[in-house]
Amino acid sequence: MQTLEALTDLIQTTDDIRAIVRTMKSLSAVSIRQYEDAEAALSGYAETIDLGLTALLQDRRARGLPLPATVEAPATREALIVIGSDRGLCGRYNEIVTRAAAAPLQRDPVALAVIGARAAARLDGRGHRIDRLFPLPGTVAGLSPLVQSVIVEIDRWTREAGAGRVRLVHNRRQGRSRAVPVDRVLLPIPDAYLHGLLQRGWPGRGLPVFRMEPARLLSWLVRQRLFVVLYRALAEALASEHATRLAAMQNAERNIDERRAALDAAHRLKRQETITRELMDVVSGYEAVRSTETGDGGTGTSDLG
Repeated sequence: MQTLEALTDLIQTTDDIRAIVRTMKSLSAVSIRQYEDAEAALSGYAETIDLGLTALLQDRRARGLPLPATVEAPATREALIVIGSDRGLCGRYNEIVTRAAAAPLQRDPVALAVIGARAAARLDGRGHRIDRLFPLPGTVAGLSPLVQSVIVEIDRWTREAGAGRVRLVHNRRQGRSRAVPVDRVLLPIPDAYLHGLLQRGWPGRGLPVFRMEPARLLSWLVRQRLFVVLYRALAEALASEHATRLAAMQNAERNIDERRAALDAAHRLKRQETITRELMDVVSGYEAVRSTETGDGGTGTSDLG
């Protein structure tokens, strides 16, 4: 059975762990709001890019031209991007996203990029060769540089590796903490999306006039839309990761509280046992001394007599 000192050390260790868990809960809660705000802040820019595409598409239709091709290479060859996590303590987050990537990986993509070391380790363990690994940023400020780096890699795939389709797999938060995988096509821009922009029409009375060469304007708009989609996907994935971690920390805190209550009960019982034993030792010692003193006194009186 554990000693009173050992139980005291366990209680102190449990309190230290609970403090760490509470700190992680607070950081995750703040991070969720931070990434959600970052994703929402990009909605205005996304609308501007859509308006630019709408103006370009309307101009092409007026000149009798079909929908433009947003990728030069044929769509038979595919590249894949998977967003996971760099840190643990987030439940089945990486398992969910790597399972969702299983179907695209079966088509043997020409290139595989993974954002997040833990998802990369899972995919590597399953025998998938990773062409590029990107670390996840720790703050919102790191999202833009990461997106720019990924876009440069996508441009290399489409020009050098012949990728005509680029897919993205990541987790999105559903409800308070559930992570749901999302599989979307980054390039080419789906024809259904372009048709939707055409049908929506221009919000003003007349289309704007642009002087840039249509092919260059289309390339710039596609690149900017790619930036928006990737930025939002990363923000969604990171918010989902922190929500999953928050739920895991809440479960851990409940378990720690239960453990703390059990240790407190054991500590009180052990302390009571220790006090009782010490009192019994005091009483027994007193009785022994009292008996000895009584016996010695009786013997002394007999000798004098």
